[in-house]
Amino acid sequence: MPPKQALCCISVDIDAVAGWLGSYGGEDSTSDISRGLFAGTVGVRRLLKLFAKYDIKTTFFIPGHSLETFPEECAMVRDAGHEIGLHGYSHENPVAMTVEQQHAILDKTYKDLTKFCGKPPRGSVAPWWEASQEGAELMLKYGVEYDHSLSHHDCLPYFLRTGNKWSKIDYSKHPETWMKPLEKGPNTGLVEIPANWYLDDLPPMMFIKKAPNSHGWVNPKDVEDLWRDHFDYFYREYDDFCYPVTIHPDVSGHPHAIFMLERLIEYISTKPGVKWVTMADICDDFKSKNKPEKGAMMPAEHGAILKDPNLQLQLA
Repeated sequence: MPPKQALCCISVDIDAVAGWLGSYGGEDSTSDISRGLFAGTVGVRRLLKLFAKYDIKTTFFIPGHSLETFPEECAMVRDAGHEIGLHGYSHENPVAMTVEQQHAILDKTYKDLTKFCGKPPRGSVAPWWEASQEGAELMLKYGVEYDHSLSHHDCLPYFLRTGNKWSKIDYSKHPETWMKPLEKGPNTGLVEIPANWYLDDLPPMMFIKKAPNSHGWVNPKDVEDLWRDHFDYFYREYDDFCYPVTIHPDVSGHPHAIFMLERLIEYISTKPGVKWVTMADICDDFKSKNKPEKGAMMPAEHGAILKDPNLQLQLA
């Protein structure tokens, strides 16, 4: 029997003030903006201390707004050797924007992160995990190698299809207008690392005043049980898998969540075959074992968009 390989990544989205501007309905609240300031300063520093304690290098997805608002903390992330990926500018919902708006945001944040890190970002997370139909092609054009926004699986990476089409129900029309199966779009060479709402700290542990079903006071030991169950099931059923957890300094920068993360890290680390890795490591491992389908749209050469803005996509 081959040895187990469990690639574990606790990635961090520094939503901070940007999250309240783009997604959480706090753009007019000095109280919510204050919470964002905590996340971008105190929360980030505490998480850096946590990862240093366990000698873990991980991936931080940083909105452009957070990069420019908290340059000192973001430099600490970079200088500690963590990977930095794309996460919009003000945590905007891609589905609500035009292609031109999405392009403008990707162009700025890609160039800003390239300058800040000294190399182009390899991965992206769509704010609020609302990936747009056009987003994958834009990422391919910019040479982005992986995305972490969708949920076709929960512990196995895969090559993303873009442009899937489905029929919405319109009760003013005959059912024959919507009784149609989903149409799969074309394949790409963009690696999708699963996103999982059940492995995200924000829904159960962050109070959002404008969310009708907001939680925020869930006992972290209950969340810990949920996250352990996911890991234990993956570990039992798969010999080679990834375990992608998403946290935010807005939530996990607070003491109750930090203690939970310490317990989780210490538990998982006892299992043979566990490796604490970055999202880029998961991407590289997957690509070393899998090839895109023939004809798939492939990411442009890393950083090529900076030299040729009119770059055309290539096929596998």
